[in-house]
Amino acid sequence: MEHSAKSVVVAAALQDASDARLMPSRLSGLMTEVKRIYFVTGTDTGAGKTVLTVLLVNHLRSHGVNAVALKPVCSGGRSDARRLFAAMDGALPLDEINPWHFRAAIAPSLAARQEKKKVKLAQAVARIRRRQKKCDVLVVEGAGGLLSPLGEDFNSRDLIMALGAVPIITAPNRLGVVNHVLLTLEALPKLVRAKARVVLMPQRKPDISAKSNASLLAEFFDAGRILNAGGRDFVSKISQCFL
Repeated sequence: MEHSAKSVVVAAALQDASDARLMPSRLSGLMTEVKRIYFVTGTDTGAGKTVLTVLLVNHLRSHGVNAVALKPVCSGGRSDARRLFAAMDGALPLDEINPWHFRAAIAPSLAARQEKKKVKLAQAVARIRRRQKKCDVLVVEGAGGLLSPLGEDFNSRDLIMALGAVPIITAPNRLGVVNHVLLTLEALPKLVRAKARVVLMPQRKPDISAKSNASLLAEFFDAGRILNAGGRDFVSKISQCFL
C-alpha cells in the first residue's frame, strides 16, 4: 500500500466526515438498482487501492448502503485484507474477505506455486458471485497492477471481464502518471474502458505535475470519470464519481 497516499487521503476524509452533504436519496437509490460490482485496480502495486476501497466502503455503509469489500487474492501478508475487515466492523470473517493468501511477497501466482497451491479464475468468480447476492454494492480489490498475475490462468483484467465489473484505476498523482493511466486504460477492452473510473491519489510530497495531471489526462479520457483524490470534499465526491 502507498503509505504516503494513505496519510494524505485519510486526513482529508476525516476532515470531510463532519461536513458530509451527500444527498441520502442518491445512496438509498442504490438499494433498488441492479447489484453492482466495482473492481479497484491500479497502475502498479502501492498505488492506493486499499486506501480508496476502505474510504468508499466506509462512506457507503455510513449512509445505510449494504456495501461489502473483498480482496480475494493477496501475497506477502494480509494487512490490506485486515484493513477491509476493520472498515466493515467485522461484518465478514477475514477468510471470506480474503480466501486466498500466500506468504511470499511476490506475484500471487508465484507465491501460490511455492506453497504448491493454485487459484483458478472460475473459483474466484464463484466466490465473488456468492457474496454479490448478499449485498447491494460489492467492491473487489485486486493485487498489484491490472495485468499482475493473480492465479494460474488470470489477472485482474480477466476478473473484471468475467464479473462485468466497473474498473476503478488508482494511480499515484506524480510525474509519469498520465502515461501509466493511459497504458492501463489501453489494456482494457473498449467496452470495459468506456465505463472505467480513474482516481489520482495524492502524495505526501507532491511534485509540480500534481496540479496539472488531471487536466492533461482529461484531454484523452472523459474528465467526468477522473477524480483527483484528497481535498475537503473528497469523501462526498466518491459516490458522485463512482455510483
